[in-house]
Amino acid sequence: MVAPQATTEYQPCPHSDVSIVPPAVEDGVELWRLATESQVLDVNSRYAYLLWCRDHAHTSVLARRHGAAVGFVTGYRRPAEPNTLFIWQVAVSAAARGHGIALRMLDALFDRVDGVDHLETTITPDNEASVRLFTAFAERRRAGIVRSELFGRPLLGGDHQAEILHRIGPIVRGSGNK
Repeated sequence: MVAPQATTEYQPCPHSDVSIVPPAVEDGVELWRLATESQVLDVNSRYAYLLWCRDHAHTSVLARRHGAAVGFVTGYRRPAEPNTLFIWQVAVSAAARGHGIALRMLDALFDRVDGVDHLETTITPDNEASVRLFTAFAERRRAGIVRSELFGRPLLGGDHQAEILHRIGPIVRGSGNK
């Protein structure tokens, strides 16, 4: 069975000079730059971001302000659970933080991908900003969150903290995302 595909258009963020669009292949360089500048994300190669924008543009978004890339969310449908959208990375440039862009990108992306009723991500215990972001998303969507360790320190190696899975849902479409 083929999973339903996402629609092809995004709406600009209401009451904002920020637009949220699907990334094009060439935007992979901007995703890499934003990830690198975040100083908190595990940064992948430029090649990986270019591939991501080619193969997962329908489940990812790029935020632009006055034409400049200021944030992104990368995600994919879980192959074993196509009703689940897994969020891989979220980044917002330092200059654009504090304006709700990350939450608006999550809203736009979730609303765009048809056939999903759960959202997942992993967050390290010390990343309070991401915990707040995904908690706010769940609250806006009137959905519960189940947390469990997905990958522990021994698997991740080095000084990497455990990755805690945050599973949000079920999410009813149109449930309080304004």
